[in-house]
Amino acid sequence: MFNFKMPTRLIFGAGTLGELNKWVNSGKKALVVVSNGKSTKVNGYLDRTTAQLEKAGAEWVLFDEIEPNPLKATVERGAACARKNGCDFIVALGGGSVMDASKAIASMATNDGDLWDYVCGGTGKGKPLAKAPLPIIAITTTAGTGSEVDEYGVITNPETHEKIGFGGDVRLFPVVAIVDPELMTSVPPKYTAYQGFDALFHSTETYINKIANEMSDMVSSTAIKNIGTYLAKAVENGKDIEARTAVAWANTMSGYAMVIGGCTSEHSLEHAMSAYHQQLPHGAGLIMISLAYYKHFIDAHVCDERFVDMAKWLGKADAEKPEDFLTALADLQKACGVYGLKMSDYGVTPDEFPVWADNARSAMGGLFTRDRVDLSKEDCIRIYERSFA
Repeated sequence: MFNFKMPTRLIFGAGTLGELNKWVNSGKKALVVVSNGKSTKVNGYLDRTTAQLEKAGAEWVLFDEIEPNPLKATVERGAACARKNGCDFIVALGGGSVMDASKAIASMATNDGDLWDYVCGGTGKGKPLAKAPLPIIAITTTAGTGSEVDEYGVITNPETHEKIGFGGDVRLFPVVAIVDPELMTSVPPKYTAYQGFDALFHSTETYINKIANEMSDMVSSTAIKNIGTYLAKAVENGKDIEARTAVAWANTMSGYAMVIGGCTSEHSLEHAMSAYHQQLPHGAGLIMISLAYYKHFIDAHVCDERFVDMAKWLGKADAEKPEDFLTALADLQKACGVYGLKMSDYGVTPDEFPVWADNARSAMGGLFTRDRVDLSKEDCIRIYERSFA
């Protein structure tokens, strides 16, 4: 049993940024949202995007302040910028942080109050959006979050140390998603790996969660197979367009997986980590805890056959037992140069683990309900401890 609605038009394939002008029919003036880094500008993606907007007869205003793990205050400035300039749609050009932030900006550009009024979980007030958010066109330049085809964004409130998924409103699905693997060829190897593992874990979590279904199994298995076959190739040679296309497809399929099935507590555990350590890349944090996290559920024998499936999809053709998934996962991390990442490199100390465990369960507790066995606070702490280096 599943319930699937996907209102986003997906334009997929190399060179598809050049088709943007055909799909600009959501408004007359765009707020173009990019990161506070240089990549979209240096690589020419911003100029190409704005040229397409102008070709379609649309005006635009730039908001270039989005940081990794986007902050509540940044989102609120973006919404104020959209209102001040009379923008009537959003163009999100960048990775997961940009697309996530754009959903919150689109919401707060049309609704009164504080962003946390509309956040469900933690200290959020859980109010529904009274007014429709601005329409969003999502142009992803990375393959990691699948945010181009879902209705959620993850925003950090540093005052409360909460990193929470915001959204769930069907009106927050982008109206158009452009997935052009050519825009991903400039991503450095390390970040290609971080982002690829984020996409992988969206699908592995979906495949082992207790609401997995025929549709979520189809898309998550496709994503896992593609990442197992092509991620290391994309890390090794970023210009390999075949590998980039396959990983981009896996990323989009992982976005669908989250809509149909959903993540489990692994993502809650990592959000707590980067809520307290802003500079920790989300994908890196997931890699750090992944082996201990999956070992916990393998030891509980919650779905042995599904772990065997995933081991085979990651390339271990002779897999026979669930523990083979851990071997396959470690092998892929080694092939991508990200095995053995250290929390201590980001200033983490073990005394933080109980705080993180509480935070994960309060801020993103909903994901724990999808685990096949309950994960206690003590279990969370043990996973962090076994991951620490």
